[in-house]
Amino acid sequence: MLESVGPLTGSPWIYAAVAVSVLLDVFLPVLPSGVLVITAATAAAAGSAGAVVGQAVPNIMALTLSAATASVLGDLVAYRLAWRGGERLDRAIARSRRLSSAQERLGAALARGGGARGALVVLARFAPAGRSVVSLGAGAAHRRVREFLPWSIVAGLAWAAYSVALGYFGGQWLGASWLATGVSFLALFGAGAGAAYLMRRPATQEPGTGA
Repeated sequence: MLESVGPLTGSPWIYAAVAVSVLLDVFLPVLPSGVLVITAATAAAAGSAGAVVGQAVPNIMALTLSAATASVLGDLVAYRLAWRGGERLDRAIARSRRLSSAQERLGAALARGGGARGALVVLARFAPAGRSVVSLGAGAAHRRVREFLPWSIVAGLAWAAYSVALGYFGGQWLGASWLATGVSFLALFGAGAGAAYLMRRPATQEPGTGA
């Protein structure tokens, strides 16, 4: 499996590749940053199990920190760009029903503050394109950075640790194979689907709260 992935997983450049992929997927959610993190973690599991001889493998702590740091930096870049986006960004969001409704839910959660704010930011990190919506929405709404940054750090660490753990333990239990990577990716996708469902729930429950 490692041979077919190529020499990248055995090079220090794997951390840079992970960081760039994670940083940019806030703007391009189609980037396979999660797959890259899982594959690198599977390679780390192969090294710890002695399945790889004479080849360096990623360090899971360094892999987790590079993914988490890049996640937070990407969030901040999107937040700042949206803060300065002005009317052009507002018109772009208004043209998308999905972005408009998501921004409304974001505004309500940020207004409530506390656990509601944190839960939304953390869940959004796992949901498909949720990170983009939350980061851009918080900036466009001119929310204070102290309302957003701490939860972005928690979300980045949670996502990175979960992704690395999936690849690492999947590789240890199923071996350094494409099966391990595939099962781990399905688990990551399942978490994303669950997060997307939970993000939609407050919007469907709000009308009943005033009864």
